[in-house]
Amino acid sequence: MIKNAMNLELHFQEKNLLKFGILQSFEYHWNWGRLISLCGDNSLHLWEINNTGNGKSKLEEVKSFAMESNKVKTISACCLTKDGEHLLLGTEGGNIHILEVSSFTLMDQIIYQDVVMQNVPDDFKVNPGAVEAIAVHPVNSDKFLIGYNRGLIVLWDNTNSNADQTYNATQQLESLCWHRNGEEFVSAHGDGSYIVWSRLDASHPKEPALTPYGPFPCKAIGKLDYLTSKTDNFVIFSGGMPRASYGDRHTVSIMQGNNHVVFDLTSKIVDFISITRAMENDTEDERAEYDEPHSLIILVEEELIVVDLDSPKWPLFNLPYLNSLHCSAVTCSQHITNVPDQLWQKLVDSGEAQMKHFSTREWPISGGKVTSSKSSSKDLILTGHEDGSVRFWDASGMSLHLLFKLNTSSIFQVDVHSPDSNSGEMEEEWPPFKKVGNFDPYSDDPRLAIQKISLCPLSETLVVAGTAGQTIMLQMEREERELEVPTVTVNIVEDKDSFVWKGHEAIVPRTGNIKFAPGFQPTCVMQLYPPAACTALAIHSEWQLLGAGTAHGFALFDYQQKKAVTTRCTLNPHELTGTSDTPMSRRKSLKKSLRESFRRLRNRRSERRHKTKEEASKDKKIEETHAETAPSTSAAAGEGGATASTPEHRPVERAVEARSSDDSMASMVRCIYFADTFIVNATSHNRSLWVGTNGGHVYIYTMVIPGSEKRNEEAVSCSLAKEIKLRHKAPVIAISVVDSKSKILPEALDVQHERAKAPDMSGQHTVVICSEEQLKIFTLPQLKAKWKFKITAIDGARVRRVGFINFRSRSDENYVENDVVCLTNLGDLSIYSIETLRQQMTASAIKKEDINGITSLVFTKYGQAFYLHSPSEFSRITLSARNMVEPKCEIELKEGMRPAPEEEPLDARPVGEIESSGQPYGSIDIAEGLNESAQNESRADTTLEGEITQDSIRVADHTNEDIVTEVTTATTAVTVTSTTVLVSSESTSVTATTAGGNTKNIDDNNKAVTVQSSTTVETEVREKISELKVTVHVHDDDPALSKQKGIADNTEENGHDEVLAVS
Repeated sequence: MIKNAMNLELHFQEKNLLKFGILQSFEYHWNWGRLISLCGDNSLHLWEINNTGNGKSKLEEVKSFAMESNKVKTISACCLTKDGEHLLLGTEGGNIHILEVSSFTLMDQIIYQDVVMQNVPDDFKVNPGAVEAIAVHPVNSDKFLIGYNRGLIVLWDNTNSNADQTYNATQQLESLCWHRNGEEFVSAHGDGSYIVWSRLDASHPKEPALTPYGPFPCKAIGKLDYLTSKTDNFVIFSGGMPRASYGDRHTVSIMQGNNHVVFDLTSKIVDFISITRAMENDTEDERAEYDEPHSLIILVEEELIVVDLDSPKWPLFNLPYLNSLHCSAVTCSQHITNVPDQLWQKLVDSGEAQMKHFSTREWPISGGKVTSSKSSSKDLILTGHEDGSVRFWDASGMSLHLLFKLNTSSIFQVDVHSPDSNSGEMEEEWPPFKKVGNFDPYSDDPRLAIQKISLCPLSETLVVAGTAGQTIMLQMEREERELEVPTVTVNIVEDKDSFVWKGHEAIVPRTGNIKFAPGFQPTCVMQLYPPAACTALAIHSEWQLLGAGTAHGFALFDYQQKKAVTTRCTLNPHELTGTSDTPMSRRKSLKKSLRESFRRLRNRRSERRHKTKEEASKDKKIEETHAETAPSTSAAAGEGGATASTPEHRPVERAVEARSSDDSMASMVRCIYFADTFIVNATSHNRSLWVGTNGGHVYIYTMVIPGSEKRNEEAVSCSLAKEIKLRHKAPVIAISVVDSKSKILPEALDVQHERAKAPDMSGQHTVVICSEEQLKIFTLPQLKAKWKFKITAIDGARVRRVGFINFRSRSDENYVENDVVCLTNLGDLSIYSIETLRQQMTASAIKKEDINGITSLVFTKYGQAFYLHSPSEFSRITLSARNMVEPKCEIELKEGMRPAPEEEPLDARPVGEIESSGQPYGSIDIAEGLNESAQNESRADTTLEGEITQDSIRVADHTNEDIVTEVTTATTAVTVTSTTVLVSSESTSVTATTAGGNTKNIDDNNKAVTVQSSTTVETEVREKISELKVTVHVHDDDPALSKQKGIADNTEENGHDEVLAVS
C-alpha cells in the first residue's frame, strides 16, 4: 500500500501535490485497490489499480472533482467512512461536505459550522476556526469526531444531525484518533501534548494532558496513533520535541510501557501508518479485542522506513524495493551485464554480513504479485556517491535491490559519519534517540566523492577514482582481513617545473594495518599529482594495467608491480605559465577573459566577411553557368521529349567553428581505451593504449608486456606511436576498435572465459573515434579516414554519451549486429552502423532541459540504458526489441469490483511505434546482414568517390628530443565497385548507376524483375530492423543515403584531421 502511495506522489510532482495517501479508514477496504488524492488546487482524484491482462496492472485516474478554490471551501481535512462509500471533507470555513465515492460528486447534505455551534454550550460558542481533523467512530460509522483548529472537539451524530458531546481543549488541535473500543479517543496538540478523553464524559479529560518531552516548550505533535496490545498499549506520534534543543529534528516516537524510543530521521516526515493484526483479521461480523501492531511504516520525503514492533529493540526491515538510491548524491555509475555466479554469490554473502542489524522477520507488506519472468542474466548497477561510497544494486528485475556497499573513507584519515553506517544503537541521552535511515545530503569531505568506476567481473577487480586524484584498486575477498594499504604517488606534471598547483590537497591515507570486512578490499592506492578530479578511467585486468586521466594529463599504472609505467602532461604552455588563471585552480583572470572574448569576436567577424565574399563569387559563377547551359538544356528536352531530372541536394550543414587552441579545458582527458590491434604495420598486432582529450587530440601508445613467468620481474614498456588531431578540436569521448568482421574487440578475459569469440586478426581493423561533433572511422594501421557522420553540422547537436551495442534478433539467434549508439545534448538517441556509420534510427529519450539525466546516462551492452530521472530514481530505456524488461504485476481484487479487461489484439505492436520516413530504407548494412559472409566481405574496403580526402600525414623522428617533420599530402579517390539501382515510383523508367557514374535504361522485362527484387529485399530489411530495434526512423536528409546515391561530399568544407606517425 505504501508502495502505491509513493508512486502516486511521484506522479503528482507536476500537479502541485498537497496531500496524498491511503486515507485512515482505507485499511479496512484495502482489497479495493483505490486511492483518493487531494491536490493543491483543491481538487480530488479517484485512482484505481486495474489489471489490464497479460499479467499487467496500471494506476489510472477514473474520476475527479474540483471544489471551489476560495478560503471558505479550501479542504483542510478529509476522512473516509468505515464502509468506504463516503468521504468527509472538512474546510477552512469550518463546514463539512460529504463526497459520494461511487459517483464522486458532492451530496446535498452539508454540516455547517453554525449548525454545529448551535448545539454546543454557551461557554464554547466562539469561532473554533478551520476543521483540523476528522475521525470516524470505529464501531458506529454514523458518528465521527470533528476537531477544530482552536481546540474544540465535537462528537457529531450524522443520523440525527446533532452534537452528542462537546469537548474543549485549551491548546491548538493537530490530530485525533479513536481507541479500538470506541469509548475513548486521544487528541494531539500544538504544544507537544496529548490528552485522553472519555466519550461519555465531556466535562474534563479522562487523564491530564501529558507532554512527553516537557516541561520546556515543545513543537507540535503532527499525528498520533493509540493502539492496544495484550501487554502494554502503544502510543506512536511524530514531532513533540523540545523546541530549543531538538526543534530541528524529524522524529517519530514509540512508547510502550517502559520501552521508549525516538527514531531520529534525516528528512521531513510525510506520514506514518501502523500495520496491526486486527487490521488483517477483522471481518464485518467479528472484531478482535486488541490492535496488536506488529510493524510501523514511516514515509519521509527521501526514503521509506519500516520498523519491526514484534522484535526486541524494534529493529528496521531491510527494504526489498524503494531503496534510497540518493542516500548520498549519485556522482557516477556503471552497468555490468551477465555477472558470473561466483562473484554474485560473494556480493550477496558480503552484503548479508553488513545487514545483520536488520530484522529477520518476513517483509510485512503485501497486496500484489509479480508476474514477470525472472531474468536469466544477473546484472549490476554500480553507483558512486558524494560521500566516497560505492553501492552495488541488483538490476536484473524491475526494481533495484541493494546487494553490497563499499566505503572508501576508511582508507583515508578523514572523520566521516554517515547514518547508514550505524547499527541503530540508541544514544544515552534524553530523549532516547535512535538514528535511522540512510539519507545523508551532506558530505564531510568533498574530496571523497567518487568520479569514475570500473569493475572487471571476471577477475573480480574494482577500481574507483575520486575528486582528489585518489585511484583505489580493490579485490574481492570472502574473509575479513587486516592489512596495510600501500600508496604510490604518480606525478603527471613531473617534467613541468613551472607548474604550480593551487587547488585542494590530496587526502592523507591511513598508515598501519587496517581491518576490512569481507567484500572488496583495497590492494593499492595510486595518488595522482596534481590531486585533481579523475576524468577518465580504464582497466585491463588481463594485462593488469590501469589508465587514469585528469585535467592535466594521464598516467599508465601497473597494479601488479604497483608502479607507474608512463605519464604525460597534456597542458599547453599557456596553462603552465598562468596556472592561476586556469579552471584547475578555481580562479579566473577577468582581464584575460575579456581579451580572449574580444579576440574571438574579431576572428568570427573576419571569417564571416571572407565567407560572404566567397559565396558571392560562387553565386555569380553559378548564374553565369546556368545562363550558358539553359538554351542547350531546353533544346535537348524538346528534341528528346524527356523531362530532365532535378539533381538531389546534399543536406544543409551548419558551419562548425574550430575551438580555440587557447582553451584552458582542452587538456582534459575524456576517454582511455586498451586494445590489441595493428598500430605499427599490418602484419603484427600490438597491445596499445588510446587516450582522447578535450581538445580533439588522440594519443596512441604501444606497449610491451612481459610474459606471465616474468610479469613480476620485468617492467612494462610503453612508447608513443601515433597521434591524431581533429581539425575542429572537438572533445573525444569514446574510442573503439573493430575487427574485419565488424565486431568490436572483446573485453579483457572474455575470450579466456569463453564469453566471447576471439577477434579476427587476419583482416584489416578499423577504429571508431567519437567526438562531440562527429563520428569517424579510420583504417588501421594507416589511420586513413574511411567513413564519417557529422552530427553537429547536420543536426545541430553535440554528443554527450556513446555506447557500442550488440543487437540480436528476437526471433533469429544467428543474426547479430554491432552498432554505435549516441545520446546528444538534445536528449535524442541515434543508432549508427559500425561499418559505414549509416544512421539507422533516431528517437527522443530525455527532455533536453534534463541536464542531469543526460549526463548520468549509462548504456548496457545489449541495447538498454539507465539514467537518473530524478536524484532518487533510475529510469530504464531500451532500444533492443529482444531485451525489454516490462513491469508486470497484478493485485488481487474481489470478484465484480472491476469490469473485465479488454483483450489486446493479437497484432498489437510490442513497445514503441515504428516510424519510417518517406525515403525507402535500403540499408546496405542490414540487407547484407541477412547474409553474414557477404556483409563481412563485400563492403569492408569500399570508399565512395569524393567522400574521403587523405589528411596531412606527419612522419616525425624523435632524435635527442628534436622533431624533424616531413609533410606530405595525398588525395585518395576510390570509385564505387558496386551497382546501385534507383527505383522511382512516379517515373516509368528504371535507371542503373554504374561504377563510372554513367546511367543506362533497363528494358521492361528487366525492370519488372528489378522492382520485384528491390521490394523483396526492402521488405526483408524492414522485418529484420523491427526484429532488432524498438523504433525506426531514418531522416530523409541522411548524408549516408546521399552518399550511396553517388552524391559526393564537398571535401573542402569537411575539414581535415591531422595524423602524426611517431617512430
